[in-house]
Amino acid sequence: MNRPTPRRRWLAIGSAVAITAATVAAYQVAAAPASYAATNAAVWLTTPDRANLLTSKPAVAFGSGGSGSVITVNPNTSYQSMVGFGASITDASASVIAGSSARNSVMTALFSPTSGIGLSFLRQPIGASDFSTSFYTYDDGAADPSLSRFSVAHDNAQILPLLTQARSLNPQISFMGAPWSAPAWMKTNGNLIGGSLNASYNSTYADYLVKFAQAYQAAGVPIGYLSVQNEPQFSPPGYPGMLMSAAQQSTIISALGPKLSAAGLGTKILAWDHNWDQPSYATSVLSSSAAQYVAGTAWHCYGGDPSAQTPVHNAYPNKDVFFTECSGIESGNTFADSLLWQGTNLAVGSVRNWAKTVTTWNIALNANHGPVIGSCTNCMGVTTINGGSVTYNAEYYVLGHLSKFVKPGAVRIDSTGYGSGGVQNVAFRNPDGTVVLVAINTGGAQNFQVSYGGSSFGYNLPAGAMATFTWPGTVTPPTSPSASPPPPGGTGALVGFGGKCADVTGGSSANGTRVQLWTCNGSAAQQWTRGADGTLRALGKCLDVVDRGTANGTRIQIWDCTADTNQRWTATGGTLVSVSANRCLDATNVSSADGTPLQIWDCTGATNQRWTLPA
Repeated sequence: MNRPTPRRRWLAIGSAVAITAATVAAYQVAAAPASYAATNAAVWLTTPDRANLLTSKPAVAFGSGGSGSVITVNPNTSYQSMVGFGASITDASASVIAGSSARNSVMTALFSPTSGIGLSFLRQPIGASDFSTSFYTYDDGAADPSLSRFSVAHDNAQILPLLTQARSLNPQISFMGAPWSAPAWMKTNGNLIGGSLNASYNSTYADYLVKFAQAYQAAGVPIGYLSVQNEPQFSPPGYPGMLMSAAQQSTIISALGPKLSAAGLGTKILAWDHNWDQPSYATSVLSSSAAQYVAGTAWHCYGGDPSAQTPVHNAYPNKDVFFTECSGIESGNTFADSLLWQGTNLAVGSVRNWAKTVTTWNIALNANHGPVIGSCTNCMGVTTINGGSVTYNAEYYVLGHLSKFVKPGAVRIDSTGYGSGGVQNVAFRNPDGTVVLVAINTGGAQNFQVSYGGSSFGYNLPAGAMATFTWPGTVTPPTSPSASPPPPGGTGALVGFGGKCADVTGGSSANGTRVQLWTCNGSAAQQWTRGADGTLRALGKCLDVVDRGTANGTRIQIWDCTADTNQRWTATGGTLVSVSANRCLDATNVSSADGTPLQIWDCTGATNQRWTLPA
């Protein structure tokens, strides 16, 4: 991570969301009823003096009136679907958690959706980072182009056990991998510190990343997302790092994408993975031929501000935005500083600028901000652990105000009152219809009102405080009255556009494996069974909308059957409609070529949305 001298960087965030009318129209959902059933909003509060720490407060009643500025929450306009919120279990984090007598209580507090804050996203270093106790990759030593000695054995002692424990506590968690350096023998300087990747090893490096994803999946940690280089425009002087141009990153991605697909992995590639202040790098990759393999871009907080994410999104609206790292930049680094800065810029600012994740850096550090071999002496973990003593830092509460209430697959919905000063806010609708409003007060103590469905309530938020409000909302977008679950019982091919079959990539039964069009061949990867519950099952898994997304272009995968609405489909006139998204199963780009991924899209009645169900 490269970070400037710690300083306070408040945003003129009134200009942070430059959304065109066309962009909004693309994200409209079916109109909700004119009135809503909500009568009360539950409230959780964190104050800068720590007197309230994600504390449940008395509910407030809709219709009770109030004073001050008005935040209007509009569920009829939705934006990105959320993947999750979290941090990284670095070597440093793993050592302090695994060595603590409070390990299980800390892990529960971090990852349990019921007894903790339910963190739902982890970005894991691939090899050593600045928060490691030694330099290493997964293939050190002499040149090994065949990667014959590749091994993640280093992670077996502490990191992988903690990751699998996190997944057992929160089965909805997603994982991302990010490398700080290629093995030294692949680099121009033969060293983990500095240098760049030797172009002759571009393809080998892609193989290295595929082997990492395969090894982690075999260990019970499926890698849903992958960047090819952490902070590619920064060469740290004292810990592993590697410079990488946008052109070289595009070349590597062009090699990596087909290799991931051939391996039967559903891993998505994220470009950039660096600061807000260099968006041209991200757009360079997205404008290259590599873009076909890129799911989105990843961003850090150490330069610029989150408004940089929106122009990139607007230029490439089918590419996702992820916020993936931030730590140690607040002036003074106090609890109050961190709560206010991160609440404003990360919880609200990054999400209102299209981020599907909010991710800080180390999930745990010791009282000396380590162990660390890098230069960040003021980085804070989500927790600070000394033996059995645990302190939950501002990062824990900023993330908790999101992760405890905003579930994977939730969509951001429209809310007003977002500008410089005052009560900043962002709103969501969960898959079960629950509405969540997260607010941070960047001014003095003030009254404000929240309006929803023609009714409102008032609240007084202390200066620098953060609050989450939740209330019941509308549940599932309406479907056609003639829609019904596919009739149960049949097993066979699901035939679509061009006479091609819905096919599980590579015949893999791993969670996250993508579903594509492929020439019908009668294999098990193309045998679908209709369930009475509206599911379609192959290889023992369910046809699933990725991350419970509702936006046009959300891809289709197989996943363990959970009975969630993103795995239920209704049959209407030859189309298959997602119950959770009210959008149709669709062959991407109206293509019938082998390998065409399936997605959801607005129902148009076009032939690329027509399906013949198993008899």
